[in-house]
Amino acid sequence: MIQDIAPHRLRIEYEPGAAPQEGDPLYLFAERERETLWCRVSGGQIALPTVGEMCGEGRKPLYLFSLDGKACWLLPQADLLPEVQAGPEEEGAWAFRSLRGLRSKGIGAREDMFAAYTAAHLFRWYRDNRFCGTCGAPTVPADDERAVCCTACGRRIYPRIQPAVIVAVTNGDEIVLTRYAGRTITYHALVAGFVEIGETAEQTVAREVMEEVGLRVKNLRYYKSQPWATADDLLVGFFCDVDGDPTIRLDEHELKEAVWVRREDVDSQPDDFSLTNEMMQVFRRGGEPR
Repeated sequence: MIQDIAPHRLRIEYEPGAAPQEGDPLYLFAERERETLWCRVSGGQIALPTVGEMCGEGRKPLYLFSLDGKACWLLPQADLLPEVQAGPEEEGAWAFRSLRGLRSKGIGAREDMFAAYTAAHLFRWYRDNRFCGTCGAPTVPADDERAVCCTACGRRIYPRIQPAVIVAVTNGDEIVLTRYAGRTITYHALVAGFVEIGETAEQTVAREVMEEVGLRVKNLRYYKSQPWATADDLLVGFFCDVDGDPTIRLDEHELKEAVWVRREDVDSQPDDFSLTNEMMQVFRRGGEPR
């Protein structure tokens, strides 16, 4: 999965005493476009600008995390800078590039892609919390921890992660595979959904499966979790068995397809980054938890 980057290591802990160095990598994202990174692509690899190249007088970067011991930084509102403007995505040229597009083309090492998605998650959090939700005053980044502080009422705001479930519904040697409605994605996925307020993850599994495909389930088995910065999620994966009638009743608002597929006919997603794809392949090989 995308976070499986060993022997490389990303340390997300906030470092209050970290000071930017000229050669440190700097992440810049387009303000209003989701997961669009300023970078240069050459020879199938991703290059980032450095603190020294972009942070002149008056530009103070925010500490993000370290990758293999190297501090990484964020410069908010990057697309407002005069030297950072949209341009053609040519080989070797600096441009704003979609992380999904880079991922679909297999560009960049796994550790670089995981770091970029994690940086995008933090960028969106900082962007969306520039003002206090209690009193409306501007916020400023805290010096001692990963938080922003209201300049008027003193409220501290911390990053929030949205829990969601990925569900492999099985019936012997068959599994429910789905395709989302209203998306250009052509490959199969699994039933999925966000945990609602007041729900356990197990209750979410039962509700989402019933809502999307009209099935009751039993024998829930936890499989694995995954940080998924695309939707600011923590994904929690479960296998379960159909309980009773296996007839699928499709929610056409959420899905355009849901079908029972035999073990040997399960296909793969384009890459091995997602928990969804891993669970599908585990079932295909007969390795799901019993």
